[in-house]
Amino acid sequence: MARLVGNALIGQSGGPTCVINRSLVACVEELRKAREVTGIWGARHGVEGILKEEFVDMKGQSPAALAALLDTPSAMLGSSRKKPKSDDCQKIFEVFKKRNVRYFFYIGGNDSAQTANIINELARGEDYQFRTFHIPKTIDNDLLGSDHTPGYGTAARFVASAFMGDDLDNRALKGVKINVVMGRHAGYLTASSVLGKLDRDSGPHLVYCPERKFSMRRFITDVDRVYRRLGRCVVAVSEGINKGKGPKKLIVYEAGMVMLRPGVRKELPKDEHGNPQLSGTGILADYLVYRVRKALEPKYEKTGKKLRVRGDTFGYLQRSFPGVMSEVDAREATAVGKAAARFSLSADIDGSVVIRRKQGRRYAVEIDFLPLTDVAQGERRMSKGFINAAGNYVTKRFINYALPLIGKMPKTGLLKAKPVKKRR
Repeated sequence: MARLVGNALIGQSGGPTCVINRSLVACVEELRKAREVTGIWGARHGVEGILKEEFVDMKGQSPAALAALLDTPSAMLGSSRKKPKSDDCQKIFEVFKKRNVRYFFYIGGNDSAQTANIINELARGEDYQFRTFHIPKTIDNDLLGSDHTPGYGTAARFVASAFMGDDLDNRALKGVKINVVMGRHAGYLTASSVLGKLDRDSGPHLVYCPERKFSMRRFITDVDRVYRRLGRCVVAVSEGINKGKGPKKLIVYEAGMVMLRPGVRKELPKDEHGNPQLSGTGILADYLVYRVRKALEPKYEKTGKKLRVRGDTFGYLQRSFPGVMSEVDAREATAVGKAAARFSLSADIDGSVVIRRKQGRRYAVEIDFLPLTDVAQGERRMSKGFINAAGNYVTKRFINYALPLIGKMPKTGLLKAKPVKKRR
């Protein structure tokens, strides 16, 4: 095979993660070994930087400078939500030709895979020798073709740790606590809230994912049932819970109508990919708190009990919180970055790197790749076997799937002591 000589360009796209820079560093370090790669550039803010030709020299980075990025969250090249149109992709391809870019690596989710695929097709159409690899990353864990995605394990570890602490707080000051977790269409991150439970009565006691239709009536009944049993209730809710298909079936949409301007219908704002913006307002948590209070407060006031109900939205903290990195996630983020470089240098091939879990009692994976189109077209949802029949919790099957990805959780304990008898 004739060597393809030219420059390599790497970009980062979509929501940052705690391990995305591991993939970046691994890819750069592997490319530096290849004589055919003359220059290694990083695009500032993804496709936006490519269109503006805002590149930084990655080949000249010192080993110490690259090593400092390994445990650094977020996207150090800068990220982008821009969805390039066909004329943008043509301009990007023209930049590649002008700069003799022969290797393109794009770290991101399915939209990033789609962008890489469009640019790759342009190169094929003009018979331009070019190799493209999509390097997977997303905390949502929703990429097709992979058992799981780099970024998810660490975000899941953060969510599990946050719920562990929140449950301990809820034990001290009892009440109903509702936490909204990221997840537009896939409930993997919300489901990970159960991975730090200390015992059967630990929260979250209820988990709601977007793969199942959400019923407000059942939700209130579920909360009431747990509260009557334990005197408290911790709930994990995905931001994408819905009553059916379509943006107007989202509970967050209903929340906006009820809590912002009653009786006035208003479309949710959308990002450049046409997705309704669900995070950032806290309105869903507030709305669910409002509905629980409205339904249950009168009932408990009759018995002389004060119902304490609170809600939080985890928001962007889930993506780039330092100090919670999963060792497994870090290792696999490095592996996919390294694999992308090796695949591109091994033959005239393009694709998206995927992680496959090996069968066996011990956790192990293999790194492979699929055609870009296989990953770009669609999202992966949680398996039906991961959610219980009632749609308000996860199964043991999900726990077995997710536990190996988050690493060892913080050690905590519960006070188990006999009560001292009261004096008469």
